[in-house]
Parts: sequence; C-alpha cells; structure tokens
Amino acid sequence: MQPLLLAAWVAELDGQIVGHVGLSRSGAGDAAPVLWSGRAGVPATDTAVVSRLFVSPAARGHGIGARLMAVAVQGAHERGLHPVLDVLASDTSAAALYRRLGWSLLGTVDQRWSPTQTVTVHCYAAPA
Repeated sequence: MQPLLLAAWVAELDGQIVGHVGLSRSGAGDAAPVLWSGRAGVPATDTAVVSRLFVSPAARGHGIGARLMAVAVQGAHERGLHPVLDVLASDTSAAALYRRLGWSLLGTVDQRWSPTQTVTVHCYAAPA
C-alpha cells in the first residue's frame, strides 16, 4: 500500500515557521476526489488532496495562505494530479480564500469523523 502523504511544505516569516500545507492521495471517505472524478470524467486516483493548510493568526494578511496553496497546486500538477480539498462549512475565511484563488465548489457533504461526530464540509477543486 502506498503512503497517503505525498508532500508537505512550511512557510517562514522572519525566521519563524508560520504556516503549513500538505498534499495527499485520497483516502477512504474523502468526498472531494469522488465529486471531481464525476465532474471531470477521470478516476478519483487522478486527484491529490490539499490538506492541513494552516497560517498562524499573527502571520495572516501577508499572502502566506495563497503562496502555500500555490506550492501545493504546483506539487499536484508535477505529479500529474488535479488538486481538490474539503473545508469545514463553518470555516468561512478559508472558503473565501479558495474562492479568491479561483477554486470551484464541487458540493457540500456530511462526513463522519467519528462514531459520534458528523461534520458538514464544502468540497472544492482547483482551476483546471
């Protein structure tokens, strides 16, 4: 079995790590790859899931999130994969970033995170 994590990157500002993003193969329960697959007519295995985007609150407003996303998209393309992601429906600032970057909303789904927790997520795909 291949590992899910393909790559990860960090961002620095003034010598301090202030951000992170990961790129993974799709795993069981990932909705965005399935939605993209249906829309694009390609196998879900042709996607890479952008995950764990984080920018320190003190470092926001410097374009770090956009730069991390650009690096992740480039990493997916270098692997011949199309980047997709999901984000909690309640995380409106992250969703706004993805829309500003031209990502398309694929749909909104409920995901079971544990036997007692179900969350609503928005699934996005990078521009083609």
